[in-house]
Amino acid sequence: MPKSKIRRIERIERYLVRIIQLPGADRNQPFPVRILLGFLKGVSLIFKQVVAVRLFLYKERILHSYPLGCQVISVGNITAGGTGKTPVVEIFARELQKKGRRVAILSRGYRKKELPWYKKFEEKYLPPRVVSDGEQLLLDSEMGGDEPYMLASNLPGVVVLVDKDRVKSGKYAIRRFKSDILILDDGLQYQKLKHHVDVVLVDKTNPFGNGNMLPRGVLREPVKNLKRGDFIFISKSNGKSNELRKEIRELNPTADIIECRHKPCFMRNVYSDEEIPLSWLKGKRVASLSGIAVPQSFEQSLRKMGAALIGIERYVDHHRYQAQEIIDAINKAHKLGAAALITTEKDAVRFPKLNRTAVPVYYVRVDIEIMAGADNLNDAIDRILWKMGEGVKGSSKVRINSKEAGNL
Repeated sequence: MPKSKIRRIERIERYLVRIIQLPGADRNQPFPVRILLGFLKGVSLIFKQVVAVRLFLYKERILHSYPLGCQVISVGNITAGGTGKTPVVEIFARELQKKGRRVAILSRGYRKKELPWYKKFEEKYLPPRVVSDGEQLLLDSEMGGDEPYMLASNLPGVVVLVDKDRVKSGKYAIRRFKSDILILDDGLQYQKLKHHVDVVLVDKTNPFGNGNMLPRGVLREPVKNLKRGDFIFISKSNGKSNELRKEIRELNPTADIIECRHKPCFMRNVYSDEEIPLSWLKGKRVASLSGIAVPQSFEQSLRKMGAALIGIERYVDHHRYQAQEIIDAINKAHKLGAAALITTEKDAVRFPKLNRTAVPVYYVRVDIEIMAGADNLNDAIDRILWKMGEGVKGSSKVRINSKEAGNL
């Protein structure tokens, strides 16, 4: 696709993202904006009914959720983007692996490179894309998707598969890699595969947007559907979530509520792998570049670590960077007198390779820190395993029903 067309599409996308985040009261907006918001509201009401009908059909077993004879943890949210789900998936996979489980992560691979339209009909007959077989990386972020590639890079020993049909991926993981536990990335809405535990993330900084469904708001399904969660993680918490906890508890009286935050750990050079402490940022004039759902959160974290942001570049979520864009951003940072260009790990996997840069380019590595609701992350993992019927000291063996697993 020509670069000019990509930029046009992304400008429209940025505008729509701003529009859907406007408060529910539209009367103060210009007339053309009110017309657009009214149209989006109408579509969101239709979408709400479609979601309700779909969930009803699964609840009444008119549509079937397929069990695979293997335990499945779903990690997802009821809003579109920005809850910090990928680090949570990563830490779950790592801790489960430490407990002797053979873990496979099943992802849709959002915005991965798709097959040409004339080959689409072949997709259901092809095996899932293997981003990592647990021993080596096999696909890059373009072919596998940003989050799957990032997970595969950080999780040696964990299988990462990508396919829209996660039932097919699950069967493949069990048959080919002998996986005994599956993590369904972004799986709350994916009802086709039976879940044993639903972990739902709620962003403390913007829990439910303006309360509207897509495309007028950011909700994928009504807030009341939080009742499906077995564990609810309040992400990006500052430890002061009493009101949100109360609201969640009214919607879901039985779920375990755990508060966590995404804690920056260190910075790593995108091109040399040099690792430096976060203290390096204090008092430094730096530029930032990001293409994520909530760039403000990333930029604010840099300020909290003592950096002075003298240049900010933002792209749409999952933007596929061209080499010239990165070169221009680096040169702009250099011209402004920045000590470095700072980005996110999710963005870094989409950066093209460069042999030389005018200023160093670092990404911030983040981890999950439990703040309330569990003694620590291991406690949270053990409680999830207990919920799945395993128990803290249970066997890591899971009997796989070969008939259920089937052949691809």
